[in-house]
Amino acid sequence: MKRIAVLSRRSALSSRWNGWTVNRLRTSVLLGKDGTVLLTVTTTHQPATDLGFLLHKHPDRVQSFSVSAGSAHVFYPRADEAGCTAALLLEVDPIALARRAGRSGRQAAGLDSYVNDRPYAASSMLAVALGSVFGTAMRGRCEARPELAESVLPLEIEVPAAPVRGDAGLPHRLFAPLGWQVDSTTPPLDERLPAWGDAPYARLRLTGSMRLCDALNQLYVLLPVLDAGKHYWVAEQEVDKLLRAGSGWLAGHPERELVTARYLAHRGDYVASALGRLADEVPEDEEPDPVADVLAHRTARRGEHARQRRLAAVTALRAAGAARVLDLGCGSGELVADLLADPGFTAVTGVDVSMRSLRIAERRIGVDRLPESRRARLTLRQSALTYLDDDLVGYDGAALIEVVEHVDPARLPALERAVFGHARPGTVVVTTPNVEYNVLFDSLTSAGFRHADHRFEWTRGEFASWARQVCHRHGYRVRFDGVGATHPDLGPLTQLAVFSRQDDRGPVASARSSAKEGASA
Repeated sequence: MKRIAVLSRRSALSSRWNGWTVNRLRTSVLLGKDGTVLLTVTTTHQPATDLGFLLHKHPDRVQSFSVSAGSAHVFYPRADEAGCTAALLLEVDPIALARRAGRSGRQAAGLDSYVNDRPYAASSMLAVALGSVFGTAMRGRCEARPELAESVLPLEIEVPAAPVRGDAGLPHRLFAPLGWQVDSTTPPLDERLPAWGDAPYARLRLTGSMRLCDALNQLYVLLPVLDAGKHYWVAEQEVDKLLRAGSGWLAGHPERELVTARYLAHRGDYVASALGRLADEVPEDEEPDPVADVLAHRTARRGEHARQRRLAAVTALRAAGAARVLDLGCGSGELVADLLADPGFTAVTGVDVSMRSLRIAERRIGVDRLPESRRARLTLRQSALTYLDDDLVGYDGAALIEVVEHVDPARLPALERAVFGHARPGTVVVTTPNVEYNVLFDSLTSAGFRHADHRFEWTRGEFASWARQVCHRHGYRVRFDGVGATHPDLGPLTQLAVFSRQDDRGPVASARSSAKEGASA
């Protein structure tokens, strides 16, 4: 609080500044009044006032800029050798916003143009102001001190009112993988009415060491993602903006699909294009960037484990002698590409319910550049894994790699019937997280899972119980294994089961048998 409350002596003058007095500025910063949005960046780098060089904003001056949402002001509540804080204060003009909405034909949204949180919450308006005011710093340019722009600095970033659309753990999932220590505090919606629950906002404090340009670009992308919306129409050029600001960190982010979808307002073609280009940027064999060593280490570790899962699936299918294989829930096509690279697999079919994912897979694999002999072995097919699809019958093997945990528990019997009862491949390889291992992770969802879209995660006992019931109902046998690191007490990072069909029942016979069993019951 003192850091924000005490203005530097150079700006603590009683003279008016752009219609403001310093006292009014101080009150607005502290209390969030007058329709202001705030973001502060603090460093203890020595000398701390180097922050002014990087931001291209002199600590001795208060500077004002006209931006699309109103006015942006940059000042330094603290600027000395030991510590320096730069504040970006955005004054949003709500009347201008309402008029702009009316001119663009959005009045049909009711009172939203007149009664909203835009003048107070750190939304896309603050991100746009950030890019406008600190654009040179975001590009990593500092002609006076180029070596400073490449330096890793101790940073603390505070956003007093960040809108959080989603679970309270979202800020942690977005920022922690980038190397930030995240302190996110959610206030009650109304302290007098606790039954109303928490407000959809957080006081966000990020602490970490990285280049200033990286920190600013992450904020530019992730503030609108937290809010799950933008105040302007999302056009095709937003894809380039996202990839430019996300360069070096977004491709390896565990929530890159969520980030991309929200940043691009769920515009399907744009999201598919961005994810496809990000897939091309994943540094499979690149040396870690020493400036972003924390992110690089985590990204490499995640990528390595994904490769281990794919290798385990390919090895199991090859050992079973499978030639015609399915990748069920193929996503962006990593396993499909690995299977296609092995000429022993004469037909490879990737199946996913998401057409967007299939387009990404097509781009990742480079279907239009494949030799004709390899292209003839490939099929990408849209289908739901909970439906009986005759085109999936007759394959030697199938893989469900990190898929079952994304299915609602109530729909698991339908998936079981479709895969093991109807399609009935000779071998089925299934991997899924081992929830017991999760205690070793420092970054999980609020439900204690590894991914926000996981509907459940099984213990080893729960997975074994489900697998054995599948075998009993559909005539398979199963063996269990693990993928990745193994803890002596908690077991493997990932569980693996290889199902082998034990009878010659085809899908029709299996269905008839199931019908008879149901009738006799």
